[in-house]
Amino acid sequence: MMISTRVLSVEVSTHSTLLFVLAAVAVVIAVRWVASRTGLPAAALLPLIGIAYALLPGPNVSLDPDLVLMVVLPPLLYSAALDSSLLDIRRNLRIVVSLSVVLVLLTGLLVGIGFHLFVAGATLAAGIAVGAAIAPPDPVAALAVGRRVNLPPKMVTIIQGEGLLNDATALTMLSVAVAAAVGGTFSFPAAIGQFVLAAAGGIAVGVVVARAKRLVRPLTADPLLSNAISLATPFVAYLLGEALHVSGVLAVVVAGLIVGHQTPQFGSGAARLQTNAVWRLVDFLLEGFVFLLIGQQLPAVMRGLRQYETSTIVIAVAVSVGVVLLLRPAWLILTQWLPRSLHTRLGGVAEQDDSDDPDAARRLGGVDRNARGLTSREVVALSWSGTRGVISLAAIFTLPLTTRSGDPFPDRDLLLFCTFVVVLVTLVGQGLTFAPLVRMLGLRANEADQARVRNEARSAAVEAALARLDLVAAEEPDSRVAVNTTRAQLQTRLARYRGRLDLLQQSGSSELPTSPEYETALRVRRTVLEAQREELLRWRDSGRLPDEELRVLERELDHEELLLPKRAPG
Repeated sequence: MMISTRVLSVEVSTHSTLLFVLAAVAVVIAVRWVASRTGLPAAALLPLIGIAYALLPGPNVSLDPDLVLMVVLPPLLYSAALDSSLLDIRRNLRIVVSLSVVLVLLTGLLVGIGFHLFVAGATLAAGIAVGAAIAPPDPVAALAVGRRVNLPPKMVTIIQGEGLLNDATALTMLSVAVAAAVGGTFSFPAAIGQFVLAAAGGIAVGVVVARAKRLVRPLTADPLLSNAISLATPFVAYLLGEALHVSGVLAVVVAGLIVGHQTPQFGSGAARLQTNAVWRLVDFLLEGFVFLLIGQQLPAVMRGLRQYETSTIVIAVAVSVGVVLLLRPAWLILTQWLPRSLHTRLGGVAEQDDSDDPDAARRLGGVDRNARGLTSREVVALSWSGTRGVISLAAIFTLPLTTRSGDPFPDRDLLLFCTFVVVLVTLVGQGLTFAPLVRMLGLRANEADQARVRNEARSAAVEAALARLDLVAAEEPDSRVAVNTTRAQLQTRLARYRGRLDLLQQSGSSELPTSPEYETALRVRRTVLEAQREELLRWRDSGRLPDEELRVLERELDHEELLLPKRAPG
């Protein structure tokens, strides 16, 4: 009887958990659907739904910081690193480091000093701990909005690069502050030494993991094996870094950047297609769950606030939110404009004085644009892109309950509440207003310039293929028929690319020029694919084509359709 009762209890618990997970997936899907039709960022809507659920009676989900830092953070960072450009981040490295390292350190220190000076009873170490937790922006909401409004590539690179590196800075700073708060002593030289060691070690571990992934390259020819290795890589990098007492977060980021840079050279086409699809699904589900999780922490962060005076809570929140919202634009202005020498060292080339000219970006060209400093409009946009997320909450929840002497950790409940307010204010407030701000500033990628670069690269690739065909024809005389057929196909494609280039060069606008012929060609190709699918289904339904063969043929049509743009992108 005892055994059957225990089994029943486990079944009920599993059943409830499964229902809860399915409900969360349904909410994430519904919010994504609403966001796609309203233009509102899902990252801002999901926490509000989580708060609404947290206020209802019934079971709630508590945030497990170890689960977030070890299970959720590595795949999200690795996926973002795979999608990033190592070359673009290197090109903008000074401003990326300025935001992801220097600004994070300054934010943590200023919040700590503010707590020490203005919050009754707060210690410097405890203040730096909450400052480290709220210092790193989570770029998910800003990037989702930025891509929807077609933010310029340089801006996307800066936001993305900052989000990849700032977590390592903040978590290392947090560990130093917590050690000082628990032990009662704080040494700046020791803290700096620990930070440098953790960062250097994390970079080294990331390089080693990326090189080890190259050693198993023969296995990646199979898409399934490639996906399994890809999913395991961020956890290997993180656990190895943590085992060596260095930055596991930085190890994941470095490994992802190197692997993403090398994948086009060493990966197979089938593996890349499948891996991209798998990581998109992982991102969608994990991001949805963590943003729901943020809102559901309201009961936990409200618990324990009764012991504080209202004035103490207001001052602590004002210090936290004030430093986060005001320091970022001040730092961006300082590093860009005051003085020019500092601007050059931290923000890029300083000689571009007419940067607010709307035609300046087009005159600079696609590559040179990354070398100039930020314009005033870009500074304003970047100032409002610092949304905080689940990493801040996970970091602050790692604070111990007691110090080494057995006393309660100083102001732990107050620190939790301040972090939650900062996350909510930035995620909802900035997340909902970032798109209107970008539109008002008129910041848009030069679509014509991007299309011009794509078509020039396509033309160069086809010309290289035609040159290789000449070598094949000379070395293999029997391949003349196949060579001539392939050459005719490539020449048709080259003529299409060059025609598109001529149209782009004749257009003086940054918008893509419309081409009725191109739109008609896309519509005809889609109509043909639809007719082929309908005929294959008729064969299957009549019993002339087995389902297994239908899937093979349907996959061929799906790959052909995948090559067609949703709209004519050039």
